[in-house]
Amino acid sequence: MASILNREPPQVTPLAPDDAASSAPARPLWGMRWRGLAAYRAGASLLALALALGVAIVLATATGTIPISPLTTTQILLNQTGLFHFAPSWPVADQIIISLYREPRVIGAALVGMALGLAGTLFQGLLRNPLADPLLLGTSAGASLGATIAFALTTSVTAGWLGFGAVAALAFVGALLAVALVYTLATRGGRTPIITLLLAGVAISAVLTAAQTLIVTLDANLQQRIASLYFWISGAVDVQSWSQIGVVALLVGASLLASLALAPTLDALALGEEMAAHVGLRVERRKLLIVAVAALLVAAAVSISGLVGFVGLVAPHACRIALGPRNRLLVPASALVGAIFVVVADLLARTVAAPTELPLGVLTALIGAPFFLALLRRAGQSYRW
Repeated sequence: MASILNREPPQVTPLAPDDAASSAPARPLWGMRWRGLAAYRAGASLLALALALGVAIVLATATGTIPISPLTTTQILLNQTGLFHFAPSWPVADQIIISLYREPRVIGAALVGMALGLAGTLFQGLLRNPLADPLLLGTSAGASLGATIAFALTTSVTAGWLGFGAVAALAFVGALLAVALVYTLATRGGRTPIITLLLAGVAISAVLTAAQTLIVTLDANLQQRIASLYFWISGAVDVQSWSQIGVVALLVGASLLASLALAPTLDALALGEEMAAHVGLRVERRKLLIVAVAALLVAAAVSISGLVGFVGLVAPHACRIALGPRNRLLVPASALVGAIFVVVADLLARTVAAPTELPLGVLTALIGAPFFLALLRRAGQSYRW
């Protein structure tokens, strides 16, 4: 034992700086690389969708009774941005057709799709329900009732304030008031339970639909214009002036910025309201903001298109399956996919049975439903919420 205690400790040779660095544990660079790869993928996805939307706008603007070359259409559209200047080598009539007739409608269709795609993402994130649709919570019934009242009170639907006629204005107001009524009835003691919100939406939608039916039944003059009302309810992009595009673009642009700001809130709500409250989120205030922004988007869309269904259901689901559930990416991607969807559907509505124009809502349902089912079937277990 004494010999062991008296033994000198072994000499340890200090490591050289290079040896120390090589023996230290490797830094978790994989996390940084993964985040960089995710950011690159998100940027590439949004850029690809933006390019696809540009191509869809060009093709939709070039197609019509008088076909115009896509190259000519691209040059005319780029000249209007002020960033390019192509020497005019096309007839003046082509530029007039594009600028005054086709371009406003195509841009209007893109704004409608963008609004409905954003609204669908907001409603699905708020309600935590993959079946939530932008026309839920009474928006469709309120817009329909407003449009019905406008058809009953007016003998014409000519453009009025800022290019909007009575039908567009009352549909806009009706959608907003319906959502406000639903939210007010569902709120008790400063809290708005999701289930109560859904049930209030169903009940108010039934009442407003009954009121609409009652007006149509009792008004003899309106029965003579029932075809026009039915066409509006079935959906059709109706843009009379650039002032309408300016107003709707302003509303959709502001709502897009608000939706991007609310994206972290949607991510937190996906964990549940209690968990979101634990991390310091003012849940009820944020829920009110989400409902207000989504209602404004739907109202802006129906003011120039009537009721166009399935867009707010298909666009968020397609993006969620392809890009994942992160709302920072899901919000802009759903807006772009919704815009592409409506632009293509509106193009088909104008051309499939020309010169007869098909209702836009019929095309979105016929295209959207099979596509939606195919997405869900292909995704299988990889679908994430």
